[in-house]
Amino acid sequence: MGRRGYGGLMRPSEDAVGLLVGDERITGTGLSHQHVYPATGQPNATVALAGAPEIDRAVTAARAAQREWAAMTVDRRRDLLVDLADVLHEHLDELALLNVHDYAVPISFAGTAVLLEHFVRHFAGYVDKPQGISSPVSDSFDVNLIEREPYGVVGVIAPWNGSLVVAGSCVAPALAAGNAVIFKPSELAPLAALRFGELCLDAGLPPGLVNIVPAAAHGAELLVRHPGVRKIHFTGGGATARTVVAAAAENLTPVVTELGGKSANIVFSDADLDAAAQMSAHQGPLMQSGQSCACASRILVHTSVYDAFAERFLAVVAAARVGDPLDPAVAVGPVISAAAADRILADIDQAVRVAAGELLVGGERLGGELAQGYYIAPTVFGDVDNASQLAQVETFGPVVSLMRFDDDTDAVCMANDTPYGLNAFLHTRDLGRAHTVARRLEAGSVWINQFSQIAPQGPYGGYKQSGFGRTGGLDGLHEFQQVKNIRIGMG
Repeated sequence: MGRRGYGGLMRPSEDAVGLLVGDERITGTGLSHQHVYPATGQPNATVALAGAPEIDRAVTAARAAQREWAAMTVDRRRDLLVDLADVLHEHLDELALLNVHDYAVPISFAGTAVLLEHFVRHFAGYVDKPQGISSPVSDSFDVNLIEREPYGVVGVIAPWNGSLVVAGSCVAPALAAGNAVIFKPSELAPLAALRFGELCLDAGLPPGLVNIVPAAAHGAELLVRHPGVRKIHFTGGGATARTVVAAAAENLTPVVTELGGKSANIVFSDADLDAAAQMSAHQGPLMQSGQSCACASRILVHTSVYDAFAERFLAVVAAARVGDPLDPAVAVGPVISAAAADRILADIDQAVRVAAGELLVGGERLGGELAQGYYIAPTVFGDVDNASQLAQVETFGPVVSLMRFDDDTDAVCMANDTPYGLNAFLHTRDLGRAHTVARRLEAGSVWINQFSQIAPQGPYGGYKQSGFGRTGGLDGLHEFQQVKNIRIGMG
């Protein structure tokens, strides 16, 4: 054990990249994962994974740190979070590079560290703001206080494609609310999260207030089932969420979930087609190679402009450079793993077999100098059947569907005809239509004439099988607080 930085690309060695518990790096867990860089298919780190002893130790450290945190004055806690935001600002380039090393997201899209800083700075401002209210009560002059208090120790489980975003949207409000955090990044992408934990210590946060414990599924289950963890925030897929919720039920631990999506992206006849094509390509198959819960994978286009939009959209996709994620000119990187590539290609093959739509471009794994990585060409199907598996099941890859609609009602019905409801997008110049359609869409966030741009001021979360609870905004802060009513009898 001992302090070790994670600021560079790690290489396999006998010394695994260690967990961060308290202020110690723990490598001798007996469990490890060989991290593979998706752009080359080659190992670049051996990562220690948490088991039962490490989870117990993290809970113990978090309990002690939370008591210390709660004993501080609000201005001291506020200032420490501002200090953390300042430290993060100084390391934005390093964190962005670690994002690339984690899951080969192109450096041009790897700036989520900026969002992390913004979340921390935003929620620092809530620490010394009013957290409760007083209210009169019936037939009495009693003093009636409604206060918000921290849970104590909370567990945050992050997906491989968004550890820094989740650190911002979940860890920052959890700390502002007065909690300590055990943060479990995926074993597939632990490096940026581990460095974030180090920077929390560098900023002066009490050791143990933020613990980073990479773990596989078993370690995550241990965290969820631990009686010392009072709330869980999970970001990931629906199947895993069901397992998490079932495990949390053992101790009746409350859970917040932010899950997948099959987002509709509606292009109306009055839209700026050039702008809509650019944004739809970015939000669809290009950004993170479609590996995003916010991927706008169902593109609904008014029949009168379908052909014109499709031409523009395919031109943007064709122009996007695929290649080395460290090249700033590259827009599309690989998918996360060989298994993911096989799954996505199987989904494409199945869609072709059942004629779910016309394959317009892509559909294959890329070879040549990219053959060793897990690269799949951006793939577009046209005239897709909205009832098909291609349109209804989250692919989580660079695969999107173009579909036609006839009028506003048709568009809304098609958009809502899915079990998911995380995001929806629409492109129109008609302000009345924008308001009307947005309110009819069954989605937690509706983005009009723009990309998905998560901000700390706005609540983010899903409808239906896209989860429950919110991150961001006052709603996100309240997710990490429990309500207490104190009534003082005045005689």
